[in-house]
Amino acid sequence: MILIIDFGSQYNQLIARRVRECNVFCQIEPPGIGMDKIRALNPDGIILSGGPASVYENAGPKTDPEIFNLGIPVLGICYGLQFMIYSLGGKVNKAQKREYGFASLDIHDHSGLYHNIDKITQCWMSHGDSIESIPKGFEIDASTENTRVASCVNYEKKLYGLQFHPEVHHTPKGKEILRNFLFDICRCKPTWTMKAFAKEAIEKVRETVRDDKVILGLSGGVDSSVVALLVHKAIGDNLTCIFVDNGLLRKDEAKKLKQVLKQHLKINIRFVNAGNLFLKDLEKVTNPEKKRKIIGKVFMDVFEAEAKKIEGVKFLAQGTLYPDVIESVSAFGGPSAVIKSHHNVGGLPKKMKLKLVEPLKYLFKDEVRRLGTTLGLPEQLTWRQPFPGPGLAIRIIGNVTRQRLSILRKVDAILLEEIRQAGYYKKLWQSFAVLLPLKSVGIMGDQRTYENIVAVRAVNSIDAMTADWARLPHQVLAKISNRIINEVRGVNRVVYDISSKPPSTIEWE
Repeated sequence: MILIIDFGSQYNQLIARRVRECNVFCQIEPPGIGMDKIRALNPDGIILSGGPASVYENAGPKTDPEIFNLGIPVLGICYGLQFMIYSLGGKVNKAQKREYGFASLDIHDHSGLYHNIDKITQCWMSHGDSIESIPKGFEIDASTENTRVASCVNYEKKLYGLQFHPEVHHTPKGKEILRNFLFDICRCKPTWTMKAFAKEAIEKVRETVRDDKVILGLSGGVDSSVVALLVHKAIGDNLTCIFVDNGLLRKDEAKKLKQVLKQHLKINIRFVNAGNLFLKDLEKVTNPEKKRKIIGKVFMDVFEAEAKKIEGVKFLAQGTLYPDVIESVSAFGGPSAVIKSHHNVGGLPKKMKLKLVEPLKYLFKDEVRRLGTTLGLPEQLTWRQPFPGPGLAIRIIGNVTRQRLSILRKVDAILLEEIRQAGYYKKLWQSFAVLLPLKSVGIMGDQRTYENIVAVRAVNSIDAMTADWARLPHQVLAKISNRIINEVRGVNRVVYDISSKPPSTIEWE
């Protein structure tokens, strides 16, 4: 396995993805990780990520320099390289000329990282500091016109450093450079596959739970469905799933999911209809964070009440994914900024006293889909687009009422029907509608109208960390708009959201 130490890079998860694409397992840890834990993990190599800080500033994140004496290959990227050089006695200063974007890399030494890489190759730079001098034992093996030390190496200590970013798409040979590090230098073997992961995860759940009982909050989304199937394969009928209908689902969704889950998951599932409770507590609440917290609290109250009916429960299974885990720890020692509260079965009340089982917590969303396929989960569950735990409540901007829910359900049903018919459902990460707290003037049947505005949102993404708005064909958008306005009373205008993440988020609330 490869250990990635995160110094706050916007690309840290991209490094992990590139490593895993090579079928090598990796784990991201904050700089404060102790040497005892590093030794216990027994990595074949260590990658130090980039980051926004400067190594010569006190506030800059730091890890134990003892990692450079372990005899394990270490690759420093951008800030990671600068930290390595600075820690070992070299000098790093503010660059006279910053370097951002494409650069031409002139390679001087084709051994090590640059085996089978052309002498001149393109790379992607993003740095405001540069290395003034390298420590004893290092040599420069690549440069750009602006950066003398674009890459350096200490072969004796197996220390490698890149000022550019090999993990990004804009460094065309970046993946080959990382492969050279993984296989030629670290001697990793490409054995990390979904089949191997599934077998190991099932065994781990079985060893952890033994003969005790487990409960799981099942939403019908890919994460909770995959967890349910995996845990069931491990412990069978000792798993009970609880599906809470919060009254905030899409048109006929509870009914359809109930049929699909019963048909394909031969698991103990309890269905609870609690829509009235959620709507009552959401009355006149407009703040999105408050909505999420209310929904989370009511969910836990309902879930806990149902869980108490099951005797001997010792564990709670959750579909926590790796991005949630990573974002909970900052490279600078404190919690990362909260963009929005994640609605999960997390926030577990202490009085429940259940131990957590989180078999997906080191996987990204696309890896979960592959795992679902490996486990035999049907395609309609594996490829279901992400749907937020708070449901339509955060797609209705402002008050959540039965009337507004009815309007949005009809709109959303038309949108998804057209997206599927046009062949885009599996191509898109998410596609949905948002009901705005605004009305606009329109003309219908020669009469003035003053009705609701609906926003349509469709995005492309790999893991939801970043997303770009989908360039849907105009004829598809035109049909969606025409059907919504003609078929849904109360809507006279449809707009299309063309913002990406960042700076926007995928959901509106």
